[in-house]
Amino acid sequence: MPRSSNAQPAFFSDHTRLLALALPMILANITTPLLGLVDTAVLGHMSMPAMLAGASIGALILTQIYWVCGFLRMSSTGLSAQAKGSNEAHYESAKVLWQTVAVALVLGISILAFQKPIVQVGLSLTNPNVNVATHLSDYFYARVWGAPAAMLNLALVGWLVGQQKTRSVMTIQIVGNLLNACLDVLFVFGLGLSVAGVAYASVIAEYSMAVMSLTVALKCVGDVSISAAWFNRAARKVLLKLNGDMLIRNLALQACLAFLTIQGARYGEVPAAVNAILMQFFVLIALGLDGIAYGVEALVGEAKGARNAHEINRRTYQGLLWSSLFAVLYSVVFLFSGERIVALLTQHVAVIDAALPYLPLMVLLPLLGHWCFLYDGVFVGLTRAESMRNTMVISALFVFFPIWYITQHQGNVSLWYALLAFLFARGVTLGWTFYRMDKLA
Repeated sequence: MPRSSNAQPAFFSDHTRLLALALPMILANITTPLLGLVDTAVLGHMSMPAMLAGASIGALILTQIYWVCGFLRMSSTGLSAQAKGSNEAHYESAKVLWQTVAVALVLGISILAFQKPIVQVGLSLTNPNVNVATHLSDYFYARVWGAPAAMLNLALVGWLVGQQKTRSVMTIQIVGNLLNACLDVLFVFGLGLSVAGVAYASVIAEYSMAVMSLTVALKCVGDVSISAAWFNRAARKVLLKLNGDMLIRNLALQACLAFLTIQGARYGEVPAAVNAILMQFFVLIALGLDGIAYGVEALVGEAKGARNAHEINRRTYQGLLWSSLFAVLYSVVFLFSGERIVALLTQHVAVIDAALPYLPLMVLLPLLGHWCFLYDGVFVGLTRAESMRNTMVISALFVFFPIWYITQHQGNVSLWYALLAFLFARGVTLGWTFYRMDKLA
């Protein structure tokens, strides 16, 4: 009897630890789209629509580059979490910190060095008119100077999550985004800096967040001295392999999402608008499911560093429980409030009427997709990037594109059949790989 009375508090405290890591990241995630709304509102009140269009395209170019470089955040989290769980946690954590900072600076400086070719590629792909192209260039050439800070933020956020400092990450993200919003208003309406003012606000916010994150990280590692051995050929080879596999994984995912957007535009103006609305449902579920995945990354990585296979399994299935609960909650909300969500996102009757038949698919979206969010977190914590790469490529080449091809005669809805099948296939392949693999290899 005493055993059972002790088990209940232990159960709740154990789950509380996961939620204590996940909830701050959910709140941090929520602030990012809110910042996008502020940017859009400020640009939307300028004198010409071309300013909004140019800045939006310029931001999209950089956002896509930063998103592809998200492998840096994932590798940093996994390595940091494993370092925290190791026998020499202080030393290993410092080693991972400076290794990932070095990679981030190389990436950021590379983006700066290739800024002109990047703009040229962006212009050739979007083919904007002269006015839009001018504002696109003004925005991009100002905003790109934040690239080193943006890359540092990816590395440092990942490292802090791995160290289970998610509250610090939440605070830094909220402060940085509020600073960005305030500077938007000051630079544009106060100082009259136009499109470049929005870019300057983002650059200052990015460097401010990088400084705050680095300050917290340095307090964590204390006085551990940097060693040249951390950057030798063997270390570089390990980092290159890990980040290279995650880069291929991100490119395969981006190929599927880009295909959905481009092919949807080919179906016409209304289907393209419908897809933009439906993608917001995807963004909504990512806010919660990514938060759970962040918590699992940290705890699974810590268990891997401690060489505890039982704990890896336990944290994984614990995460699956909460991921499933969140998925069911999302599905219920979409089932009963899906029409209201669509109506909030657009006032165009034709788009609303075209979007409503897709709502049953949106109800299925979290139920089929939460598995891949959760197992992505598990594999990030285990730093098994090769498995992430392989399952992503398999799901893209043998599920997403074939499903679309077979059902394409049904029009735009075929893209959503393909996406749902793709997400489910990723979850199944990752889950099967996890079940069969040596967790400590």
